[in-house]
Amino acid sequence: MPLRLRLLLLCLWGLPPQRAETDSEGQTAELYQRWELYGRECQEALGAADPPSGVVCNGSFDTYVCWDYTAANTTAQVPCPWYLPWYRHVAAGYVFRQCGSDGQWGSWRDHTQCESPETNGAFQDQRLILERLQVVYTVGYSLSLATLLLALLILSLFRRLHCTRNYIHMNLFTSFMLRAAAILTRDRLLPALGRYTEDQTLTLWSQALAACRTAQIVTQYCVGANYTWLLVEGVYLHHLLVIVGGSEKGNFRCYLLLGWGAPVLFVIPWVIVRYLLENTRCWERNEVKAIWWIIRTPILITILINFLIFIRILGILLSKLRTRQMRCPDYRLRLARSTLTLVPLLGVHEVVFAPVMEEQAEGALRLAKLAFEIFLSSFQGFLVSLLYCFINKEVQLEIRRGWRHCLLHLSLLDEHPRLHVDLGPPALPLRSAPREVPMGGSLPSGSLHMPGDEVLESYC
Repeated sequence: MPLRLRLLLLCLWGLPPQRAETDSEGQTAELYQRWELYGRECQEALGAADPPSGVVCNGSFDTYVCWDYTAANTTAQVPCPWYLPWYRHVAAGYVFRQCGSDGQWGSWRDHTQCESPETNGAFQDQRLILERLQVVYTVGYSLSLATLLLALLILSLFRRLHCTRNYIHMNLFTSFMLRAAAILTRDRLLPALGRYTEDQTLTLWSQALAACRTAQIVTQYCVGANYTWLLVEGVYLHHLLVIVGGSEKGNFRCYLLLGWGAPVLFVIPWVIVRYLLENTRCWERNEVKAIWWIIRTPILITILINFLIFIRILGILLSKLRTRQMRCPDYRLRLARSTLTLVPLLGVHEVVFAPVMEEQAEGALRLAKLAFEIFLSSFQGFLVSLLYCFINKEVQLEIRRGWRHCLLHLSLLDEHPRLHVDLGPPALPLRSAPREVPMGGSLPSGSLHMPGDEVLESYC
């Protein structure tokens, strides 16, 4: 489960550890102290008790309630935890959990009797929404990872597709893949890192903590690299459409440095400051907001720059389509299509909730922000690979050409099985690699073709 979903679920369940997510800091601090006291009492009681003989489920504090040693194939019931703010309303209630035949606790836990009476219905609806978002989140990143890998292989194999534009696309695909893999890995490590208990060796717990923090650092770098490569896409497209002349080949090294090097400039300072001033657990909670702004500020800047580039490109596109309006009566439809095509490539959708900070979002606004960001962020890689590889005309042409070449090769081998024919390129009209658009070339008088048209066709 993603970190934000888990934090929100805990908050909705009434668990106090998320101090930064509540309205009143004083009430939350008191609630947190009560929760810690409940946990300590649980550990002390379990340490003083003698485990029963036979196959049993171990006693533990699962951050919600204290479970005693329970015999296999039975259902344990524990009174509602007394630290809950609404405990006086649910003092007679119980939490239930199944102990399996192998002495392992089941994942199912029924705590409906301990929920707040005032928010029980709303809680059930919100939990259902969050569970569905979790499925969308996992499916989105998994689908994006698979399609991006296939798109990267296609752009790498066909030499005719090798050009600066597609090189940038390939690096963007790689950044999306790294982001998806890092987030999924981190979310698998976070649940495994629980509270340190006496039955754990300090070495193993420290190793788990180090692995979790390393995954957190790698995730922050991959997310930052993904945003910087979205910025590279915007800068490159703006360069082709607006700046006249210049060689694109010489700029590619600068694009590489910006895409993969810029995130280091804010991730390393964040790691140092976090280690010195907020070295708590897996660094998954951002209680000191000033430290989190070290990461957040550069990302917001990239979102803003790309949004301004997006507006500029739309203005150029609109002027070109209006110029050809007599020949393209559907120019409004083409403008809408081009706009929707550029949104995932430049990450423009991030602007919608960029001004809304985590601590400002509450209730329905928080759920809307969470759903919007999770859906689009997880499927963004899939959309980009689909739009700029699988349904791209140049890519489809090369795939068809390669497929015809393979069929011709196989047919010749069938006719002459003893001959090893070294086939050259198929007898098809040769076509150069995707061209970088000449920005200063002369055009025939009266032509409606304008500089940048091929760029817009390739992207939109």
